[in-house]
Amino acid sequence: MNMLAAGAEAAKETAAGAHMLMDGFIMLAAALVFVLLFRRMGLGATLGYLVAGAVVGPQVLGLVGDAEGILSFAELGIVLLLFVVGLELNPARLWRMKREIFGLGLLQVALCGLAITALIRLSTDFTPAAALALGLPLALSSTAQVLPMLQSAGRLRTPFGERAFAVLLFQDLSIIPLITIIAALSRNPADTGGPAGWVLALMTLAAMAGLIAAGRFVIRPLFGLIGGLGERELFIVAALFTVAASAALMEALGLSTALGAFIAGVMLADSPYRHELEADVEPFRSILLGMFFLAVGMMLDLGAIAERPLFVFGMAAGLIAVKVAVIVGIGLAFKMRWRAALALGLLLSQGGEFGFVLFAQARDALLISESASSIFSAVVTLSMATTPFLMAATTRIRRQPMPDAGTREEPSAQTANALVVGYGRFGQTVAQTLMAGGITVTLVDRDVEMIDTAGEFGAKVYFGDGTRLDLLRQAGAGEAQLILFCIDRDQVDADLVRAVKDAFPQAYVYVRAFDRRSVMALYGSGAEFVVREVFESAVRMARLGLDRLGLSEQQIESAVDSYRSRDKQRLMKQSEANDLYAAREIMVTEPQIPRDED
Repeated sequence: MNMLAAGAEAAKETAAGAHMLMDGFIMLAAALVFVLLFRRMGLGATLGYLVAGAVVGPQVLGLVGDAEGILSFAELGIVLLLFVVGLELNPARLWRMKREIFGLGLLQVALCGLAITALIRLSTDFTPAAALALGLPLALSSTAQVLPMLQSAGRLRTPFGERAFAVLLFQDLSIIPLITIIAALSRNPADTGGPAGWVLALMTLAAMAGLIAAGRFVIRPLFGLIGGLGERELFIVAALFTVAASAALMEALGLSTALGAFIAGVMLADSPYRHELEADVEPFRSILLGMFFLAVGMMLDLGAIAERPLFVFGMAAGLIAVKVAVIVGIGLAFKMRWRAALALGLLLSQGGEFGFVLFAQARDALLISESASSIFSAVVTLSMATTPFLMAATTRIRRQPMPDAGTREEPSAQTANALVVGYGRFGQTVAQTLMAGGITVTLVDRDVEMIDTAGEFGAKVYFGDGTRLDLLRQAGAGEAQLILFCIDRDQVDADLVRAVKDAFPQAYVYVRAFDRRSVMALYGSGAEFVVREVFESAVRMARLGLDRLGLSEQQIESAVDSYRSRDKQRLMKQSEANDLYAAREIMVTEPQIPRDED
């Protein structure tokens, strides 16, 4: 009998394995077809995954079930996404974004949450507590949808992308207060024994501190040990372990798993393993994020929509309209141009994946019914589906120049030996020197005031964003022998340089870098020349100082050559190791050349 039972159990396991394999085949096939179709239609991959999930899910063809199980597993895609984003944001850069995170982000969550609560209260017979339990989660947007859209458009590291990310990051941070609010409103006697809000806050801070300490004293040495072994497979295992461990810690405490992964990524952003980690995690992130949206599509309750179609579609439209209006208003208050504020509002207009979690908690707290949870989950899914349409439909409005820039000429089929992007104090010197040597130059800048001022002095500068490949092509990058990025700060990154090199392989690419960190970030990008913006002027001042102090010309040349050589060696070692503190022993820290006694 035992053998028969064991055989039956083995047969069940084999059948379950075959069933999972068939489910995987069906989901991947549907994703392949619909994502290709929607990509060709210019509507993005997210909508393709949502539709594919709805078609193969239990509501339409019924080919695949257990959407909640798939969703629970695929949420790892969001965790990996936040880990990768964290790798691109070192702590110093994150600190610079504090105003956007705790100013723009806080206002967005609070004002959108209250406005949507008022909308629900006015349009339904829900109690104030139920309206609040629904309205606050709807203020959150979809990190899983918005960040890939910014990444694919190459805008994640732009000022606009950083503002959008700052809002999304604060939304992740707000999960704990929202959970606390719903717990405080709960009418379920079983919830009275839960931890107080201040306890959850302390747990969050303690968990974040623990992750920071682990990243510095455990994870970095671990990757150093693995890197020395040269085992790439072990490196992948360690990367996934880091993500899973940080997420598991947060989940055990009832906190945001994505936030834990993000903190782990930030702690490794300045490490020499950043690029390797990003490359190793990326394939897993992509497929799991696709599965997440497939599962969301499968969970779409078409029955709830069919019962109250006008309410569901009307509420989805109301949600989008309210969030766009509020975010545009906040953006204008933060001195964003109205087109950028509109783009931000549309990009964040959908409901987010955390809404599903918070609706379930509100249901368990007896604040809303099962049907209300299904209806508003459908509202979130529909709002997600509209985002690609809204962004595509408003492209012309969002991209056209500002009204006061309407008369500025944009480049159109220009031909010149050199293309200079950015006509500030740096670009002016570069461009005028080139033209003094008889080189034809096309000038591009997006600062309207600068263009007008340059025009008063007889310089022809075209209006446009020189970090866009399509505009570079219009400006003659396809024929130019030199493309010189003279814009300030860190607007030009390695990904942009690689894209420019791929699009215009005949051109040499020169880049102005802000500091040593900028040069290190551009290492391996393919740029032919990267120059720190104050390097040569600093060396020039040092030469003049040495001359004034009485050193001979030979001594001055020896000192300058020695410094340049040491600095070049140090910068190379820093770039190779991606470590600002590498090769510190090469620095000149004591006098090297004695003064002449005579």
